[in-house]
Amino acid sequence: MSGAGNDFILINRSQNPEFVLSNNVISRLCDRRNGIGADGIITIKNSPGFDFEMDYFNADGSTGTLCGNGARCSIKFACNNNLTKSKTVNFLSNGQKYSGELLSDEQVKFNLKPPADIKLGIIIETGHWQSEADYLHTGSPHVVINLAEQSTIDTALKDFPVEKIGREIRHHKDFAPGGTNVNFMKIENGRIIIRSYERGVEAETLACGTGAVAAAVIAYLKYNLIPPVSLLTQGGEILNVDFVDDNGNIKNVSLTGPAKEIFKGEFLLDNFS
Repeated sequence: MSGAGNDFILINRSQNPEFVLSNNVISRLCDRRNGIGADGIITIKNSPGFDFEMDYFNADGSTGTLCGNGARCSIKFACNNNLTKSKTVNFLSNGQKYSGELLSDEQVKFNLKPPADIKLGIIIETGHWQSEADYLHTGSPHVVINLAEQSTIDTALKDFPVEKIGREIRHHKDFAPGGTNVNFMKIENGRIIIRSYERGVEAETLACGTGAVAAAVIAYLKYNLIPPVSLLTQGGEILNVDFVDDNGNIKNVSLTGPAKEIFKGEFLLDNFS
């Protein structure tokens, strides 16, 4: 499945009880040349009191953080496979309760927790670059850098070395030991254009859901961009982020955008053990 170009392998655990995940299996399945190819793997299983439980694994096998586009794909998957009788779902991810809704055949809305640990105007120095940035946690940790605010940068966002600089910031000592995701944005005509480097994938992805939320919140707090905020992703798809400001508290956060089933298939476990 693809969530605005952020792609995932989804596996229904109840139909595949013998399937055992390991870092080796995950990395091989996500390999775009010798496997299926994906930014990550999502397993769906039954959970009492909920429509389903979602477990997300990055392409390198790491887990433990929220994946916004993956959550939207999971909602679509649940509706496609009759795991829910309603277009509105409640589910678990990383032990936390979430909800979402299938708005149309391809548009899916996912409701997130309020952002936390917001730090504005931090300075990041790497071996090749110094920048003012902002940091917040939207279910996953994110650095947001507005390239229009960087006096030393005259490169268009489309030409910016996202993987090189993103990798350096992702592994920066200030974010050790877990690291961070990194988002580079510009605001044009009331819309955010965004590119994201994702830890766990260790590369730029065509979209990052929690990164889009992070950028939208920063654009509101620092540049007066009023929600709902529209973002153009590297894959050319549009994500929309909405929220309300309740006396300085950002809440009722949602991420809406396309989620599509690309293909169904089967693989032999023996080939990926």
